[in-house]
Amino acid sequence: MKQSLQLKLGTQLTMTPQLQQAIRLLQLSTLDLQQEIQSALDSNPLLEADFDDHANETHQDQNTPREQADTRDTSSASEPAADSDWSSEIPDDLPVDTRWDDIYTNTSYSGGEGEDFALEQRNAASESLQDHLLWQLNLTPLSAEDKFIGEALIDAIAPNGFLDTALEDLASGLKAETDEVLAVLKTIQQFEPVGCGARDLRESLLLQLRQLPEHTPWLPQALTVVGQHLDLLGKRDFRQLSRRTRLSEAQLGEVMRLIQTLTPYPGEAFGGEEPQYVVPDVIVSRKQQRWVVELNPETTPKLRINDSYASLIKRADNSSENNYLRDNLQEARWFLKSLQSRHETLLKVASCIVEKQQGFFEQGPEAMKPMVLANIAESIGMHESTISRVTTQKYMLTPRGVFELKYFFSSHVSTDSGEDASSTAIRALIRKLIDGEQPRKPLSDNKITQELDKQGIKVARRTVAKYRESLGIPSSSERKRLV
Repeated sequence: MKQSLQLKLGTQLTMTPQLQQAIRLLQLSTLDLQQEIQSALDSNPLLEADFDDHANETHQDQNTPREQADTRDTSSASEPAADSDWSSEIPDDLPVDTRWDDIYTNTSYSGGEGEDFALEQRNAASESLQDHLLWQLNLTPLSAEDKFIGEALIDAIAPNGFLDTALEDLASGLKAETDEVLAVLKTIQQFEPVGCGARDLRESLLLQLRQLPEHTPWLPQALTVVGQHLDLLGKRDFRQLSRRTRLSEAQLGEVMRLIQTLTPYPGEAFGGEEPQYVVPDVIVSRKQQRWVVELNPETTPKLRINDSYASLIKRADNSSENNYLRDNLQEARWFLKSLQSRHETLLKVASCIVEKQQGFFEQGPEAMKPMVLANIAESIGMHESTISRVTTQKYMLTPRGVFELKYFFSSHVSTDSGEDASSTAIRALIRKLIDGEQPRKPLSDNKITQELDKQGIKVARRTVAKYRESLGIPSSSERKRLV
């Protein structure tokens, strides 16, 4: 093959460490960002928290992030004059608006190797259902053999509180008599929460009813309904149920009130997922007849460069100590600029969202307008991937509650007027219609479709069903109530 020289023109994006840091900070949630800031404070002696920032706060504009003012002040006041050469190498703006899907791996923040940052998750030991039942078993006077059977029974109880394993299988595995296993099970069924150890829903409800005082009103009728007519109750066939029990509609309503006080799945009160704490990144408030967007000043500590250590840096000194201070100074500057860029981008995106969704803040979810990432990206001159990262795990505190920024984005549905309606607004209208329906005659999906059509919103019945299910609302037959 003949060798030759060729010239080719092409574009290539190079990810510098500083750009990678800016992108990583931009996509972190508030809690993860706090851990990242604390890690930087622990590892970089040139970086310190600024606790005396009252003077800076006085001169800040209400729409300017406080962290931006802090980083701007520290870059000019806390650096020695001899460091001007290093400062000239750092651009004012970080190009964080890039296509990340191809050049940056979206991995969750781990807080660094060996860093035990999940303190709450590590120390919060919620009591499980099995632990609670075992504690009561140990307080019950039983023989060693019965306690062994009881431990096996408790271990076989599902998280919802039901015993899913057949008694015969348990007795065979324990090499015990079925009657003996059943006797221990009856003891466990008296533990708290009442109803645990039941083998089905009927037995669970009956156990709870039998624990009530004998003089409880309508208790015998409730035992009859649950014990003999639970299938009719599940179908909400109140007419047939009233005929079978020979109860009037008013009497059956009283029985239903008593049954509704029971817990279908007694084990759900234990375990479950750990609570997820949300800290709002931006705060929206009404001031002087306009909506004002501000960064939450409590989310991140104020940072600055340590003057004492920075003054020790000598220009011509190439010693290891001086190089160490010089490298940490540059890293501290990049970190402050990355934080400033993150806050500016977040504030810009949040302000644009509030501007486009003013109807939501003034009238509620029914006035939500359809909006996609491209609308915000076009308005502020950024790429859609940037908007996606900024709005993920970022929350906004509003007079109507706390919402993730992605909540304000939704698809559109055509209306008779020629305008588009937001799917979020349609969900809100569906919930409003269902909240105002008659319990005895709940609205079917077809009826909801007709009601929306009267308001100029044309949607198919299956679309209404999909939106209703996404809201966690059962079907009309399941929503039927006597009371």
